[in-house]
Amino acid sequence: MPRYSQAFKEQIVRKMMPPNAQSIAHISRDTGISVQTLYNWRNHYRKEGNVVLADPSNPESWSGADKLAVIIETASMNAQALSEYCRKKGLYPEQINRWKEQAILGAENPQTLTRSQKKQWQKDKKKARLLAKELRRKEKALAEAAALLVLKKKAQTIWGDSEDDS
Repeated sequence: MPRYSQAFKEQIVRKMMPPNAQSIAHISRDTGISVQTLYNWRNHYRKEGNVVLADPSNPESWSGADKLAVIIETASMNAQALSEYCRKKGLYPEQINRWKEQAILGAENPQTLTRSQKKQWQKDKKKARLLAKELRRKEKALAEAAALLVLKKKAQTIWGDSEDDS
């Protein structure tokens, strides 16, 4: 089993990062290093706090940990440094700002529901869905009744009042 140098590992992990991010399968085919070894290296660099992205082509699908790592990494940057960072990583400053806002909102609402609260919430949600369904049904029936009244008035206007002919 070959032992790889730290510099070599860093070079391979850099290939997984934007802007020229390559898939692990592609790197494995090129280098002959097993896929599992590459995943282990990537996970090791993530644990050290480095941002190694799972899917660089779709940043919105990144894990919360990856997004948080980017937020922390960019927290002290000015606009110019942030723009340069975003170009290197294949991101947009707006994405990072949105992730930051989502993180803040998540931190402001730390309450988790208990089991009984979840059951009650599910019951309420089901009841609301049934009420909405019933409301739609009644609105359709009301619209149909209104349409029939309009048609009846039009028919009376066209053919005359049937009650007056008697």
